[in-house]
This record gives sequence, C-alpha cells and structure tokens, in this order.
Amino acid sequence: MKVLVIGSGAREHALVRALTHDPTVDAVIAAPGNPGTDALALNEPVDAGDPEAVVELARRHAVDLVVIGPEVPLVAGVADALRESGIRCFGPSAEAARLEGSKAYAKEVMAAAGVPTGLARVCTSRDELVEALDAFGVPHVVKDDGLAAGKGVVVTDDREVAIEHGMACLAKGDDATVVIEEFLDGPEASLFCICDGQRVVALDLAQDFKRIFDGDEGPNTGGMGAYSPLAWAPEGLVDDVVTRVAQPVVEEMARRGTPFAGVLYVGLALTSRGPRVIEFNVRFGDPETQAVLARLDSPLGVLLAAAADGELDDHDPLRWRPESAVTVVLAAEGYPASPVTGIEIDGLQELAASDLAEHVHVLHAGTRVDVEGEAPQLVSSGGRVLSVVATGDDLTRARERVYEAVGRIDFPGSHHRTDIALRASRGEIRV
Repeated sequence: MKVLVIGSGAREHALVRALTHDPTVDAVIAAPGNPGTDALALNEPVDAGDPEAVVELARRHAVDLVVIGPEVPLVAGVADALRESGIRCFGPSAEAARLEGSKAYAKEVMAAAGVPTGLARVCTSRDELVEALDAFGVPHVVKDDGLAAGKGVVVTDDREVAIEHGMACLAKGDDATVVIEEFLDGPEASLFCICDGQRVVALDLAQDFKRIFDGDEGPNTGGMGAYSPLAWAPEGLVDDVVTRVAQPVVEEMARRGTPFAGVLYVGLALTSRGPRVIEFNVRFGDPETQAVLARLDSPLGVLLAAAADGELDDHDPLRWRPESAVTVVLAAEGYPASPVTGIEIDGLQELAASDLAEHVHVLHAGTRVDVEGEAPQLVSSGGRVLSVVATGDDLTRARERVYEAVGRIDFPGSHHRTDIALRASRGEIRV
C-alpha cells in the first residue's frame, strides 16, 4: 500500500513514522512534509488547502490511501475532491468537518445526539457577549467559532479580557460569531475515535498541556506536551465515551446525510457531574498524537484504510505497547506571540546515535534546512519547532528520558514546559 500524508507538522511526522512501521505499507509520501519526514518518506511540495493540487499529486503517485492531517484542508474540501476522483481517503468531508470548523454547529449536533457537554450561548453582538459572560460567571470561557489552530479559546477570571477576546472574534466578519460556555471543572483528557461513517474504534486516552508555562500559566498555545496512557482515568471511560458521545454523533451525522469518516477528536472534562465534552476536532490532535502513536502496536495503515473503506467492523482489536509515552514540545523564543525563526538547531544526529535512541525520537514541526551556508543546517521556521517523545516502563521513566533528551538538543532561545506529566507521575490527579 502506498500512502500519501497531507501536512507538515509534528503530527504528520508521527503519522509518517507509524505508517513506515506498518508491514502493509510499501511507501509513504509526505506533502509538503518537513525535514523530519524527508528522512522517512518522499517529500512533495503541495498547497495542502488546494483540493485540485492534492488530487493531482495523489494521481501522479498512484497512491492507495490519502491521510489528511491538518484541519484546514479538511474544511477546504480536500477529502471531498479525493473521493469524487475515486481516491481512497481518510478524513471527513467539508460538511462533516464543520464539527471543528464551527463550535456553534458542534454544539447543535451534540444537543441533537444527546451528548453531555457544557451549557453554551452563541453571540453575534457585544450586548449578547456581555450578557452571556455575566450569566455564566467566572471563570469566563470564550471561544472563537471558527478555526484558530488550537489558540482560539480564552479562559479567564478577568471580565475585560474576556470581552476583548470576544470582540476580536466578532470583528472577523459580518457573520462572525463567538461562543460563551460554562466552565467545566476537573482534569481534561483527549480521545481519538476512528470512524468509518457508521462505526467507531477508539484509540487510547491522552492528556495535553495547552498553556505556555509550567503550572498551566500564561496564554493558550497549540499544545506544549502530552502523555499517554492515563492511569488515573476511571475504568471504562473509553467505552463510556464511545457509547455516550462518539457513536451517537456518528449516527446523528449519518442521519443528517453527512456521514463522518475520519478522526473524531473528543476533548473531555472529567467533571464532578461526570464526563463532559469540551470540544470536537476532526483530525488527530497535536501533540497528543505523538504520544499515542508511540504506544500503538497495531498497524496504523490497516486501521485507517479500514475506516476509509467503511469496514471497521472487520478490524481486529487494537494492540498497545505496555509503556508510557511523554511528548515535550520545544518552542521558539517569543512563542506564542512572535516566534523567532531562523535559529540553528544542533544535537539531533548525536541524540539519534546515543544511548537514548532506543526509547526516544524527535519529530519535526517548525523546521527547515538552510542551504545557503557552507553546509546544510537545520533551522527553526515556526513557533512549535520540535516534539521530543520518550517511552518508559512508567511515566516517571518516560519523563526522565524525555527531559534528558531535551537537554541534549542545542536550540538557542528555545523554551519548553518542565512539568509535562509531572502530577500524573506523582499520582496527584483525581477525578
């Protein structure tokens, strides 16, 4: 099987890496990919948001399966164009991708499917915004209704900050809306549900860290780290989420004539009233994917092809490695506000040849190769630059390895959180 992976981040690098370990996959193409995927697959330039360009690329390479990583191509209808061209694709249609593209639409579907979630109001004016904020009280939860690369949510006790963010969302266009929600207490968890339009197969749970600084301080980011599995999660939580959330949503989408085939990412708050859905995404989450796929023992290509073919009923139960996995994101100086790019990165080759290599790997996101000097040099090209992933017999050992690996990477000015999975490793998380 020849697989084309669309995207250029660490999530796509993780997908490419997992696919190359699948014995049924003969070749992987990454488009546009990054310097990390270039070492494992054939990188091809493409505008990931251009359906015609992606279809042309898939045809040129006669691929057997296209896996779409980021949300933007999905909302742009790339999956629709591929299917209309007779090309097997893993990823939802543009209409089904509205589950991520519009928070208001997602809430509408949740209500119709009877999914447990927080109360919410969709606002179109300042008066409605202020009224909703006052009605729900603090902490204020303000969400951009559209795509925001994981950074469209503000949670704050400061009413003026909440109003400012809400008004910035409303200023995006005449039809812009903003969603105000009640705050959900309790620890959060992420669950990737593989869907084929009728059935659901869930991966294992993960937890990510959105805030920029230790102790969950500072602004939201696209994600600064993650770990899996969640030893503290209630027994049977995955089955419960599939039964009460994912399966009803898949059935509701089918009833609407927009069957959902792809990843339904369920963001959960494990509240004092039970699990509640915070949000849906329609693709693998970043950085949770990096940790979850490090533990998956079943062939990823077989799973995604079965979902694309509507044949999850026939798929064998998933197998998982017993280790824990921890991902730490190295971010550029100035991220998330104004990341500094063009900074040289060294130490990756030495790390790959070190005593840690058996248990540690590095996934690229915001990197490029500078060929203008005397020798090619890896440099930063974005905000979240690298994901360092380590496995261990338990979270404590995985954390030791990942932070030792981070310390061996020479990336001047970079910063990272030092507390990824720390509370979980100490047994301090309670539901």
